Amino acid sequence: MPITSELRPDGIRVVTMDAPPVNALTVQGWYDVAAALDEASGDLQTHVVVLRAEGRGFNAGVDIKEMQHTTGFDALIGANKGCFAAFKAVYECAVPVVAAVNGFCLGGGVGLVGNADCIVASDDAYFGVPEVKQGALGAATHMARLVPQHMMRTLYFTARTIKAADLVQFGSVLEVVPRDQLDDAALKVAGEIAAHDTRVIRAAKECLNGIDPIDVNKSYRFEQGFTMELNLAGVSDELRDTFAGTDKAQK
Repeated sequence: MPITSELRPDGIRVVTMDAPPVNALTVQGWYDVAAALDEASGDLQTHVVVLRAEGRGFNAGVDIKEMQHTTGFDALIGANKGCFAAFKAVYECAVPVVAAVNGFCLGGGVGLVGNADCIVASDDAYFGVPEVKQGALGAATHMARLVPQHMMRTLYFTARTIKAADLVQFGSVLEVVPRDQLDDAALKVAGEIAAHDTRVIRAAKECLNGIDPIDVNKSYRFEQGFTMELNLAGVSDELRDTFAGTDKAQK
């Protein structure tokens, strides 16, 4: 299973993504992430979630090859809905979500961590939203929660990436640690949260979401509308074909 969930005796639920080679999730993978977070919400024994990954990087976004090897728009619609469900589940999880980010965190990965409550990263971690390369739009909503507006726009339009160490100054990444210390660092923060009465923490999570100045669900859904327009115009298939080595745009 590419997505696993384990509840520890201390109330920390560890959700792990493991979809080699780069943790680019299929449509089902995104729904599985959502299901794991929804399970955490409904389980009163879960006091906090650590969202982590195995392998070279945290998350490389959607599985573009799956999209290009599927006829019509079924995979695109599935990816849109799956990502929306996963990002929403992280944001609306009844308990805080601590993201432990290693290596690359791109596209949909930024959607996950941008909606998390706390981010700890390894010293090899970096973030980016290279959607424009594949004729898509999305996760600007979530990148804007990591960096200031002008930085977000520069990263978005150029498809550049930014190191986790550079995000510490903005307060979006709590700390950067050596790769072999990442899990311990994330568990340490999660342990501090789990030590408090979960009834209070759950109320605090709902409270903080309620005073958030941006409706992340509506904002991200707005972005997805432009992605659909680009797909209907044929632009997205052309760019994804170049990436995936397919010829869907010619069919």
